[in-house]
Amino acid sequence: KTLISGDVKGEYSPLARALGITPIALGRGSPARLNALDLGPLRHRWHRWSVERQREELDGVLGRWVKLLVALAEAQGYEPTVTDEAVLSQVLRRLVGAADGYTQLRPVTIPDVRGELADPDDALWEGLRFASRRQFLDHTRSITDAIANLVCGPLAGLFDQETNFELDWDAPLQSMDLSLLRSRGDQAVAVALTCLGSWSSLVTDLQDDGEIRIVVRDEVWRQMRLGLRAVQAVDSDLRLSRAEKKIQILVMHKPSDPLSVGAAGSQEVAIAKDLLALCSTRILFGQSTRVADELAEDFALSDKEQDVTTGWAMERTGRALWKIENSPGYKVQTVLSRTEKRIFDTNSQLRARRDG
Repeated sequence: KTLISGDVKGEYSPLARALGITPIALGRGSPARLNALDLGPLRHRWHRWSVERQREELDGVLGRWVKLLVALAEAQGYEPTVTDEAVLSQVLRRLVGAADGYTQLRPVTIPDVRGELADPDDALWEGLRFASRRQFLDHTRSITDAIANLVCGPLAGLFDQETNFELDWDAPLQSMDLSLLRSRGDQAVAVALTCLGSWSSLVTDLQDDGEIRIVVRDEVWRQMRLGLRAVQAVDSDLRLSRAEKKIQILVMHKPSDPLSVGAAGSQEVAIAKDLLALCSTRILFGQSTRVADELAEDFALSDKEQDVTTGWAMERTGRALWKIENSPGYKVQTVLSRTEKRIFDTNSQLRARRDG
């Protein structure tokens, strides 16, 4: 089973439709809404678990939500503090109902979080050891404003309401189409990819049907450019993939994409480069000589393997060097049937613009 966690250009939609599946479109004109803080399968399984299991699973979900919110705040130029994270954790715990004895979980949305931060009751600020309500409001003003921008900005209405669709886990493919968002700018698309990345991790982590799932992260470099915490979120998902029976596919344009996520020598660049090492299978399509030089260094390619990427792989569409773990690379030519060529024609939009 495959989940396309954010199809930026709508290129997977023809494949989904060919399989009889309607892609879930997010953006202008679409009724679909996705709660970035959706509980997913957790809510339905809650009553089956022991208190210890409930505590363990909820801690994991709350930690994921805090990472998401601070990553989105960082994307807007604000550097969240440890205190901000502690405040968000407590707010989310209260909203979801964890403080009520783990009897039943309540749905939480981003506007709910903003409301708690903007109008805290005494128990909240006192429990977090603030001297006064005013001190709490002054300290959390920046993180509150950053979260409010998610409700009022270009993504307003898309990720701040209850999810109104269900994924069909019996289908071979589910695709989240973001092509309607492209007119809202790169930042909006990157934020959407971050929200979808967090959400898709949750909804796939807790599937216990024994299926191995493939999660495709299209143009993942967009998300990682949001800042350190966005990079850390992707890194965390990759490290947990095997334990959670997930195959993560990261789609990038070129090997230098990880170098563009931050300043040279920064922590985010270091983590992003390590992502290349975490990937056990690397599919390297034809590249220019300059890019191939970067490939040779990052992937420890031999001279022969480097020649494959700059020569043989450039001669025909679908050719690539496959590097699996530390084994020598394999020259692979993908062969498509006539039907597959039509479905996988990712240059159709480019030709349409050129002919028009």
